[in-house]
Parts: sequence; structure tokens; C-alpha cells
Amino acid sequence: MADVKSVEQADVAGKRTLVRVDFNVPIKDGVVTDDTRIRAALPTIQYLVDAGARVILMSHRGRPSGEGFEEAYTLAPAAERLSELLGAPVAFASDTVGEDAQAKAAALEDGQVLLLENLRFDKREKKNDPDFCRALAALGEVYVNDAFGTAHRAHASTAGVAELLPAYAGYLMLNEVGTLTGMLEDPKRPFLAILGGSKVSDKIKVIDALIEKCDVLVIGGGMCFTFLLAQGKQVGTSLKEEDWVERAAETLARAEAAGCRILLPTDVVVADAFAEDARTQTVSVDAIPADMMGLDIGPETATVYAEAIAQAKTVFWNGPMGVFEMKAFEAGTKAVAEAVAANAEADTIIGGGDSVAAVNKFGLADQMTFISTGGGASMELVQGEALPGVEALK
Repeated sequence: MADVKSVEQADVAGKRTLVRVDFNVPIKDGVVTDDTRIRAALPTIQYLVDAGARVILMSHRGRPSGEGFEEAYTLAPAAERLSELLGAPVAFASDTVGEDAQAKAAALEDGQVLLLENLRFDKREKKNDPDFCRALAALGEVYVNDAFGTAHRAHASTAGVAELLPAYAGYLMLNEVGTLTGMLEDPKRPFLAILGGSKVSDKIKVIDALIEKCDVLVIGGGMCFTFLLAQGKQVGTSLKEEDWVERAAETLARAEAAGCRILLPTDVVVADAFAEDARTQTVSVDAIPADMMGLDIGPETATVYAEAIAQAKTVFWNGPMGVFEMKAFEAGTKAVAEAVAANAEADTIIGGGDSVAAVNKFGLADQMTFISTGGGASMELVQGEALPGVEALK
């Protein structure tokens, strides 16, 4: 990211430093249940604390209405968890740009940390409202964006404020963008990408982009059935997008022309209902019963996918192979996760979202080279789109 200035180039000593972080974390009964995203921001926060900055953190959490405070979406437990991780007190403002935020920001001393209440309690955040941008910017003297997970959104805290203050990228932002662009521009080969998830329509731009760049493209999840339809197979009651079948067929042809090998399932686990206790069987993709739906790749497919993964030198994974949240349909995703973890020779990059949940579920996160904190942002970057949160730092 040569055209973006690093936090290390910022003059922060004694200055109120406004930092956009991604603390969109799960909270239950007032306790953070997964602090991955808070931990991901620690290097930047700790650097600023050590440099004598007066650190003002801002984040959204969930999807509140934007009409003011909602208990279900408060960031107060995130402040408590951050305080534990830093081993130092973290002040918490009960509003975002109001009197409490202004008073607590003004009272900060060098090396102290303040977290503002949920940005999205104010509907002006998502609208990138100029007045809200100015109110946020007035709290600080320097701006640092370390929230890659929201870099694909042109909101007040990700884009607007960067126009009003000297703007820099935090360590997480630099690492995310650097890793993903490096993978696309100069991957070690063979470069294998694994795409899952439910819909072809959601992933088509990513598929298009990866066909041009990778050697092997492995497809699983609900979207594989639209591709199987394109190959003339019957898929029963499986998830399918009829109006994307022709596009899927074109994609298969284009991949062949580009020299990108596409792997599709040869067997699947089918069920008579979308339920944990459904009646299941494993069948060939040429024999999917008309009254059953595919909910996972089968064992034969999992073996073929694992063998391909073992030969790769760069692996990018976004999207599960099946409904891995249910025990009956987790085997395919687990097999792929284990194969990626086992390939110690490869650069293994997990592209956010459900793939991260999967590697965490199976206890394999520490065996991956890089885990992205931003599903949507990483997908947009891979498909070649400019990220507003990154562009604003240039």
C-alpha cells in the first residue's frame, strides 16, 4: 500500500487520535463471546498508547435502527473486554458525538483510551452525513482507520472523517490489504481458490476475477447446484438459481478457456428436510432424488478436494462446503478446513465470514497463514473493486 500512509508516519504524541476499529463482536448477557476482532486491533491501539496518543476509538455493532440508544447493540462490554486485554482502564462514552463523548475526549491524557458508543445509533453514520463527519472529526486531531471489515462502506467514520483530518492506516488495515493484493498480484503457484456459500449470484464477480488468476477453483456449498444444473444434472429440491444456470455454464466454459480447472462435487449428502434430524443419505450427483436436497459435499468429493488442496502453494478460501452449523452436514467443510490446515507449504488465506467461523469451530485457526477480519471487504477487494475506506486514506 505504497500510496497509503502508515500509522507509524503519524505524529500522534499528545494528540487526540480518532481510530476507526471493527468491534462488531458477539455479546451475550453483557459479555463478549468472541473477542477475535478486538484482539486484531490491539497492535495499532498498543502502538498509539506507547506513542503517547490520546486514543479515541469508534466502531459500529450490529444493525440498530439509527434512532438512538438500543441496549442490545451497546459497545460497553467491548470497552470492558478491551480494558482486560490492554491491562489498563478504557473509558466509555455513552454517546458518539454528544456531550459525554466531547467531555471524555477532552479529558483524555497521553496514552489513555476512550471508546465511543455505537456509531450506528446515529443514522447519519451510514449516510456519510457532512455534519456528522464534522462532529466526529472535531473530537480528534489525527485519524487512523484500522477497520478493514468496514472498508467497503463509504460511511462517515470510514470515508468522511478521512477527508477532514490527517489520515493514516493502522496495522490491521495495512496487513489485510497487503496480504490480499499480494495474493492476487503474485501468488505462489499452483494457486487454488475454494468458494462456497449459497448463491452463485453473490459470488459471480469473485468467480470471474479468480478464474483469471488461479490455477484451480474448488466449488462447494449451495451454489454448486446451479453449476450442476448447468452441466445438465438434476438436483432435486436443492438450493438453485434457475436464472443463473446459463451464466454458470458460460463461467465453466470461460474457466476452461483460461486454463483454470474447476472442481465440482461428484457426490453429495442429501436430506429430506433442512433440519439436524433429517433423514440423510450420500448419493452421486447423477442420482440426487427428486424429493431431497443437497446440504453438504460427499466423502468422495471431500477426498478429491483435499488432494487438490495438498498440491497448492497458495490457498484462498471463502465460504463453507455445506450447512456446517449442523453436525449432520459439517463433514465436507471440516475435511476442507483440515486439508488447508495440513498444507504447511502453502500460503493459506481465509477470506472472512463463515470460513473463519468454520476454522474456529474446528480448532484450526492457528494453522492458517492469514485470517481476514472482513468477509465483504475481502470479497470486494478480490473482485477488483476499490474500497472507499482505503481510497479515503490515499
